[in-house]
Amino acid sequence: MGGKYLILIGDGMSDWPIPAIGNRTPLEAAEKPNMDFMAANGAIGMVQVVPKEMYPGSDVSNLSILGYDPAEVYTGRSPLEAASIGIALGPDDVAVRCNLVTLKNEGADSEMEDFSAGHISTAEAAELLASLQEAVADKGVRFHTGVSYRHLMVWPGGFDGVNTTPPHDIHGKKITRYLPQGEGAELLLTIMEASRELFADHPVNRIRTASGKRPGNSVWLWGQGKAPRIPTIKEKFGLTGSVVAAVDLIKGIGIYAGLEVVAVPGATGYIDTNYRGKAEQALRELERKDFVLIHVEAPDEAGHNGSVEEKIRAIERIDREMLTPILARIREKGDLRVLLMPDHPTPVAIRTHAQEPVPFVFYPAPPGLSTTPGRRYTEADGRDSGQFVPTGASLIDYLLA
Repeated sequence: MGGKYLILIGDGMSDWPIPAIGNRTPLEAAEKPNMDFMAANGAIGMVQVVPKEMYPGSDVSNLSILGYDPAEVYTGRSPLEAASIGIALGPDDVAVRCNLVTLKNEGADSEMEDFSAGHISTAEAAELLASLQEAVADKGVRFHTGVSYRHLMVWPGGFDGVNTTPPHDIHGKKITRYLPQGEGAELLLTIMEASRELFADHPVNRIRTASGKRPGNSVWLWGQGKAPRIPTIKEKFGLTGSVVAAVDLIKGIGIYAGLEVVAVPGATGYIDTNYRGKAEQALRELERKDFVLIHVEAPDEAGHNGSVEEKIRAIERIDREMLTPILARIREKGDLRVLLMPDHPTPVAIRTHAQEPVPFVFYPAPPGLSTTPGRRYTEADGRDSGQFVPTGASLIDYLLA
């Protein structure tokens, strides 16, 4: 095409039919004229973003969407997040994702009540982690504050093969069988247990509980890995680019991919994010760059919250506040191709990620794919299009064709 390229990812946007909304998915129920216009006038299909043998995390899926084979470059989630907050990992350092969570009950009955500790504020989280750092100073680990409930621990000389579980996969479940296991697990368990004891009566949590908020009463350690070796987008495709995202994971992927990370005021990584501001900033970036990746976390958070209403609202705001100016740019200049898609499903019924194909739509349609007149942007229309791309990493070849 030789023009400009934009990928817009609605994280976790696809779903399963939901009885409460007439056995429709949120994409089917939402008012989204721009997405439907793209499907009817562009090319819709389905793609298996994540290799079936890998967990459908946003780390693996977004690497795949950017054209990388995750089996070759993926070493874990946390090294990517570390890059976002300026942490340089040594060759023997292991980065570990550190969620602040809400656990209920004690001992063998301990249960994951909330993987986000009620979307605790960054300032509150920083206080808790500072206390924990002091309490486990003899363990040789370092805590780094991220955003809200999402943080990092650096473990010099640690074990990246320890078996850990994402906390958003075990909502409402007893945690005993999901605790860290294998070589190195003992240290992680010691830190998690120390945090629960320390945070139980911490001033931050006393205030949160008194105001009806869920306490951040434990850390949950998972997603560990060492620094990956990833070629840049410039090296792979000869493109300059930027990433517009709120969450550290996507920013970190962008950094490793050689993309410029662009901050947008009001971009929160949640339902209340600055949708229009992100789209407008992306369009400004395209004045000086070849390629922009926009990532929107809101639909995924809605899925994890089990909220159909929030998910529909997030989809509608992406459509209205982001795609309206993006499509206007295409009409005005005609030099931009857009790929819209989720990275994975986050069905509200299970409140975690699912391993199955997701619908994509290109507008304008690229060479190699057929236009799909009469289609809407839904999971069913994606399947009925007859267009299936077997790997997420192949999509960028269509985008750039």
